Amino acid sequence: MKDFKKSTIYQIYPKSFMDSNGDGIGDINGVIEKLDYLNELGVDYIWLTPFYRSPQNDNGYDVADYTSIDPVFGTMDDFERLVKEANSRDIQIMLDMVFNHTSTEHEWFQKALAGDKEYKDYYIFKKSKNGEPPTNWISKFGGPAWEYVAEHDEYYLHLFDRTQADLNWENPRVRQEIFNVVNFWMDKGVKGFRLDVINLISKPDSYENDDDGDGRCFYTDGPKIHQFLKEMNEETFGKDVEVMTVGEMSSTTIDHCIKYSSPVEKELSMVFSFHHLKVDYKDGEKWSLADFDFRQLKEILSSWQYGMQEGNGWNALFWCNHDQPRIVSRFGNDQEYHKESAKMLATAIHMLRGTPYIYQGEEIGMTNPKFNDIGQYRDVESINYYNILKEAGKDEKEIIEILQAKSRDNSRTPMQWEDTEHAGFTKVTPWISVPDNAKVINAEHALKDQDSIFHHYQKLIFLRKKHDIIAYGDYQEILGDHDQLFAYVRSYKDEKLLVINNFYAKEASFKIPKDMDLFGYNSELLLSNYIDSKELAGDFILRPYESVAYLLKKDK
Repeated sequence: MKDFKKSTIYQIYPKSFMDSNGDGIGDINGVIEKLDYLNELGVDYIWLTPFYRSPQNDNGYDVADYTSIDPVFGTMDDFERLVKEANSRDIQIMLDMVFNHTSTEHEWFQKALAGDKEYKDYYIFKKSKNGEPPTNWISKFGGPAWEYVAEHDEYYLHLFDRTQADLNWENPRVRQEIFNVVNFWMDKGVKGFRLDVINLISKPDSYENDDDGDGRCFYTDGPKIHQFLKEMNEETFGKDVEVMTVGEMSSTTIDHCIKYSSPVEKELSMVFSFHHLKVDYKDGEKWSLADFDFRQLKEILSSWQYGMQEGNGWNALFWCNHDQPRIVSRFGNDQEYHKESAKMLATAIHMLRGTPYIYQGEEIGMTNPKFNDIGQYRDVESINYYNILKEAGKDEKEIIEILQAKSRDNSRTPMQWEDTEHAGFTKVTPWISVPDNAKVINAEHALKDQDSIFHHYQKLIFLRKKHDIIAYGDYQEILGDHDQLFAYVRSYKDEKLLVINNFYAKEASFKIPKDMDLFGYNSELLLSNYIDSKELAGDFILRPYESVAYLLKKDK
């Protein structure tokens, strides 16, 4: 049985990973083709984003059938072969489950529209107020969170796109349908589940206007959320100790996440929180341009480390996913210090307390593509906000710059496998353009270069398995006021792990804090992103984006 605290999860966005059948879209057989690559990297789980039948209005997060595979991605036979082939390499499969909403093309919703009262209660329909939507809540993708259905003279709730109708979790029949889905995939050999925006499923008893915001205060970490998760655990994955779960938590709190992930609560294994990825939002607004706030980044990372540690909760550690820009372009330097900053960011997050996640291409340092025309974008959120920003009076150049920095398409471009046309992803025109730098940044080059970003990630995965302190050690930040360094100490039994990361393209001085007692410890340089980093011997200078990790053992 895998210990999720010593494991590393690799996220695959199938549509952009590998095209096996020449239609320009990645598929399950493409994942199978690349299992040896993932095995060489050393990952323990593969998390696949949705491949279920879907109209693809939100790239698969609008599910039309939870238990059938969209033909564009393959067949159930293909999936079963993937499970078998992955397991033969000691890799487990983890699936993405979208249980807050379904596609409006789902059979349940179509029956609801046809007037079937039983299925209408699967969703949240409300009468209008004086010809207006039931509340003033705003969709996560922009615009009202309610869509009018003239035939019923009612609105249905959609916290995301209008083609994604929110499910009514108050209805026990809905909950049983969801539990049946989870058990179906467990029977197929799935050993992990990522639950999309799962902390939004519990809606309020009454629906009211939000005078101070967009409505999220009414449905985030809702009144019955812990009850629903405990019930799901009991009815599904809680029956198999080998199944690992992670909940995507939108705008949540540490206290809630302790409850979500503490073993005694019997809800989930761990949580994704996103506060650390909002430090480059201007006045809290994603669709803006601003440098990231380094002090705030450190404060957030440390507060979650301390809070979850004290409450016995568990963090998912990540910089990237299918919704986030590429981290080396965001918090690093994707030009002069591309390799150094990508490795530094990897060390900074992987050495924390929690379970690390790698998003496809992160391990080779893929960058934001910098598309310069709205016609190159495919993401519904990006296109919606392009129009919203246009209507707000922003000029085309500024809007494109914002999209280049913040669009979800930044992470959805094809995986860069080799220095060939379309980067080896496909032999035809891909569904979204390949970035121009694929001839330089690709897996083929990375595998041949022993000093590559790929091999740095490989070392991080190996070290987590080898050293218990990385998986189980306590966390303590040091030099919290430093303007360039994010440094911390992990402690476990008679060992310490000192991790120092320079987040900037200029040198930084490190001085061992006076209250850090290293007397009687021997130090070993465990990992560095420069070939010639020194052993720990008093104060020293870190070079641009330099990152070092020292293992300290007490003299015996």
